Amino acid sequence: MNMTSWRKWLMAAGAASAAGCGTQGPIPDPLPVQNRVALSSFSGPTACADLEAYLEETAVRQMRTQLEAARDQVPSWGWWGGDFGRGGIELANAEARAGSAAPAPAPSNYTTTNTQVAGVDEADFVKNDGTRIFALSGNRLYAARSWPATELAVRGSLAIEGYPREMFLEGTDRVVVFSSIYRWYPLSNAAGERCDSLSCGYSSSNTVKITVVDVSDLTNLRVTHQYRLPGTYTSSRKVGSSVRLVMSDQFNYPSSVRWWPEVIGVDLWSPLNAGRRVDEFNKLIAKNELEIRAQTLDRWVPAGEVTVNGQTTAVPHECTAFQKVNAPTRLGTVSVVTLDLSNPTALDRTSIVAEAGEIYASQKHLYVATRHWWWWPAPGQRDTTYLHKFDISMPDRARYLASGTVDGHIVDQFSMDENAAGFFRVATTTMFRVADVMNPSNRWGRVETVNHVSVLAERGTSLEVIGQSEDLAPGERITSARFIEDKGFVVTFRQVDPLFTFDLADPTNPRKLGELKIPGFSTYLHPLGPNHLLTIGTYVPEPVNGVQPDWRQRALQLTIFDVTDMRNPRQAHTQLVGTSSGYSEAQHDHKAFNYFPAKKLLAIPFIDWNWGAAGDAYWSSFTSDLRVFSVDTLTGFTPRGAISMRDLYQVERYSNWTYYWSPQVRRSVMADDFVYAISDSGIRVANVANLAAPLSTARFSRYVER
Repeated sequence: MNMTSWRKWLMAAGAASAAGCGTQGPIPDPLPVQNRVALSSFSGPTACADLEAYLEETAVRQMRTQLEAARDQVPSWGWWGGDFGRGGIELANAEARAGSAAPAPAPSNYTTTNTQVAGVDEADFVKNDGTRIFALSGNRLYAARSWPATELAVRGSLAIEGYPREMFLEGTDRVVVFSSIYRWYPLSNAAGERCDSLSCGYSSSNTVKITVVDVSDLTNLRVTHQYRLPGTYTSSRKVGSSVRLVMSDQFNYPSSVRWWPEVIGVDLWSPLNAGRRVDEFNKLIAKNELEIRAQTLDRWVPAGEVTVNGQTTAVPHECTAFQKVNAPTRLGTVSVVTLDLSNPTALDRTSIVAEAGEIYASQKHLYVATRHWWWWPAPGQRDTTYLHKFDISMPDRARYLASGTVDGHIVDQFSMDENAAGFFRVATTTMFRVADVMNPSNRWGRVETVNHVSVLAERGTSLEVIGQSEDLAPGERITSARFIEDKGFVVTFRQVDPLFTFDLADPTNPRKLGELKIPGFSTYLHPLGPNHLLTIGTYVPEPVNGVQPDWRQRALQLTIFDVTDMRNPRQAHTQLVGTSSGYSEAQHDHKAFNYFPAKKLLAIPFIDWNWGAAGDAYWSSFTSDLRVFSVDTLTGFTPRGAISMRDLYQVERYSNWTYYWSPQVRRSVMADDFVYAISDSGIRVANVANLAAPLSTARFSRYVER
């Protein structure tokens, strides 16, 4: 059934359901993967009417799919399209020190945010320029003078509305902060009932706020522009003065839509009540569809607003800014928002009606990944990713270029890369369902996996797969990947850590050259010159005679891989850190991984726990510090010590922490011979020659404004 016939069927089903309960036609089998995926815009005089009709048809399909799956006891979770929780049952059931000083000369070398692509900045909650460090803690922006290191001090701070997430530093005078806030939108029904879904109200974030702050005077931080856009923050990039914010939004179902029959005192899942269960679900489906089709567009797509110089104006989400995908996708929007800081009074938005996935950006292009929606699991299905490419070479807008299809799903942004010639390389794990011959009653089958590296090229409005590697590591999954010019590196894991190396010089023939199997797995790969990789991950000892080793032998592991001979990669050096309870945020967030090439130093935040402590020793049992290592491809790792912030655990105590305020070390900055450890509780600096003797600590206030 193609998209046109599907819509005709859906319209007919809608008319039937409006006539009375129990008359709906069955939802057809899930639509197949669309190999020629493309976006099409809503345009012309009927753009808004067409958009509203499309949203309502998709909302009805999603609602019916979920409720009929529940009615017929079919699982509606998993890789075949995303978790229904955000739009399903959960949706229904949830309700300074001041003063100024002459600027000191900047350090000769310093680190900034660890990014994937040169010239493409990535937002983080810490930013610095060598002499100043800006940090988000609680709901405040802190501005610290950081150079000279001995004069480290907080100079000013500013309350940020909501839950600040990340920010950019632009030049010397502006910081752009992204925060999640909570707003009431006009979503109540005619009777005036409050909207009680997770997508609205104060129970969950439903709006992204962009706050532009003048930071030219650290003692007088001043807001210049504020934007409030319905949706949730996904990620962002900055090229020059142009900020590209990728955000998503779950469409706002009418408040009267329910996701479960409201039947009291009846067990609808008792075999004796099977007929009653079907009847109750059918009545609910029919009622929900009437409510969905009656809702107006301004409630499906609420307007945002902009505040400049105290004046607030509405920013409607233009119908022509939306584009639909000719493939099965779940209801939601992925928006690429452009804010040109050379003219911050205007925003540009382009939106895809789909759910958000991973993003990648080069200096010229931005790619957005979305997942195929299978509706429910069944043997024969393969997870699939749709890729959409945008031109971001213009500073004030993003322009859609092409779309493509690739088998599998993407683990993170480092699984994607665009080379200088414009070819897009992507590493994916494909999970596919096969019949469970050992358990025929398992109607949704069992999952198998395989991995690939694919190369796509822009051909007109299509991203076509022009080359694909052989199948890699069946039964395993990708944990990390990295593409460096014409070389590719992929790590998979089940029991051991195979590192695969690839020759990508011929985009039509990505070739696996070598493979190295070692215990454990890497979660982040960092280039260390042309012939080495510096990685972080987890050491997992191999089973002995089929017996799993004691889990307490696990530990955080740093590794240097020598890939001089791509056909024979080797593990040159390793360094275990801490105990089996140890963890670093750098294992799962590359922005916490700080390598300083000028000094050959690596800094990672680290936490650990001594399980033997008791009583008053409880708060002394935490390790919360910044670990620093010298890194050399010939001699390996040399521990240089640590900057501890354990005392801040003891001061604050766990009862004072919140879901967005905890005092463990999370980031670092290095400048010349000095190392700065940064947490929600403040900044501490020490000389690398004696990290155990801090020179200064700049404390952040624990106070969180409500």
